[in-house]
Amino acid sequence: MKKIDISQSVAAGSRRFLTFRVGKRIYALPAEWVIEVIRIPLVARVPQAPKALLGVANLRGAVLPLVSLRLLLGMDESAASRAIVCDDGAPVAIAVDAVDALITVESSRVETKLAELSLELGERLKGVFSLGEGRGAAKILDVQSLLSLAFAQRGRPLRQSVAGNAITARRNLEPAVERDTFITFDVAGQEFALDLGAVQEIISLPDRTAALPGCEALVRGMMSFRGQLLPLLSLRGLLGFAPASVSDAQEKIVVTSIGGALAGLVVDRPRAVVSADPGRIDPVPPVLAARTEGEARIRAIYRGEEGRRLISILAPEQLFREDVMKRLGSGQRAALPRTQNGKDSKERKFLVFRLGDDEFGLPIEAVDEVARVPDKITRVPKTPKFLEGVFNLRGEVLPVVDQRRRFDMPKLEQGDGRRLIVVRTERHRAGLICDSVSEVLRTSADSIEAAPELTGDITRLVHGVVNLEQKGRIVLLLNPAELLTRAERGLLDAFESKARAHS
Repeated sequence: MKKIDISQSVAAGSRRFLTFRVGKRIYALPAEWVIEVIRIPLVARVPQAPKALLGVANLRGAVLPLVSLRLLLGMDESAASRAIVCDDGAPVAIAVDAVDALITVESSRVETKLAELSLELGERLKGVFSLGEGRGAAKILDVQSLLSLAFAQRGRPLRQSVAGNAITARRNLEPAVERDTFITFDVAGQEFALDLGAVQEIISLPDRTAALPGCEALVRGMMSFRGQLLPLLSLRGLLGFAPASVSDAQEKIVVTSIGGALAGLVVDRPRAVVSADPGRIDPVPPVLAARTEGEARIRAIYRGEEGRRLISILAPEQLFREDVMKRLGSGQRAALPRTQNGKDSKERKFLVFRLGDDEFGLPIEAVDEVARVPDKITRVPKTPKFLEGVFNLRGEVLPVVDQRRRFDMPKLEQGDGRRLIVVRTERHRAGLICDSVSEVLRTSADSIEAAPELTGDITRLVHGVVNLEQKGRIVLLLNPAELLTRAERGLLDAFESKARAHS
């Protein structure tokens, strides 16, 4: 971040201030605290944060909190035009109505006693100085005091293992039956799946790709992906289906390793994360396995929902002809992520879901499955508002939490795309209702930034931030164990005890 130019010589006994306005009030900040002045950036809102915290914003790769000075001062909210990025201990962007000037003031003109006399409601001041005849006075804000009143500070390590708690929780709470996990997606109106371990990432189809002249129709082109070229292949074409008549905006790229090389499989749309009972996974019938067409690409069939949902599980290594597999095997190998020191970096995978315009991530280790919101959710009397009810998942009664209610967001009017994420923590297993599930995001541990410290109690919920600067996106990483408060976890404990006693 570049600082405002304060290189001009300042006479001994003089100070420089940046002056700005909030309503009719004129304030000032010492120039040495100011890093720069920017237009109000796009922000990712932090759930259940104090009202004055507008969200977290991306500033050239750095994630910092954006705070409304109006709301800090207890004033009515209004559209701000500028944000002052300052650092008086911790970087923060402060939204103000307008920025006036950078001025030099003789130290003798700065009054501290008069500041106490001129205090208005909500202010914390370090001094005041006159702007000259007929121009009023500027009040020097005590930013740290204002922030400390509005936000509870909690120190923690800058880099944490975001998925660590979820992994430990999974180990401490073993499921009754060992299950296989798959990523499923739609192709030509049918549901197919790949083993979760075979999927590197699920990403959006870029607006532009590099076309390869003279290639088969199943080759959709190439794109840049993590420092290498990623070939894009139509899964419709690989499975022998006709191309879609119209390009669908829901198309996604499933990045997988085939023959040791990365390839992007273009699917019509991602569908779910499924935790499958191995006893319901059957090999392909021999009459189909002997064929050489699209059926040969399927290694097994999963009979879900008592046989009402059939999912074809693909074998990536069988998607191509033998000669193509040999060329892939001798070509570029799948690149391993590396740190700046050239050492292998641990990867994290997150399931990204949306609530309104905001994106959140859950460690994939904490996600049992993703499904449609069940049609039948049984209401439970005398339970908190966030508890939508309970539903039966293969014989287990699970509570359903509406994340919009949990985060005090308005009800979704059009809920056709809503999804239910079944999450497991150390003490609970619950279904979380979200607006949609968008992708599986793969990132290195080193690229996960700590959440800004100004978020108070929410720092336990928002464990980290993935800043996708080039795409203009910020994904807030949630700690599954903190999706419920202590009081709410106690209520679920009591509810689950009653449910077990009743069953």
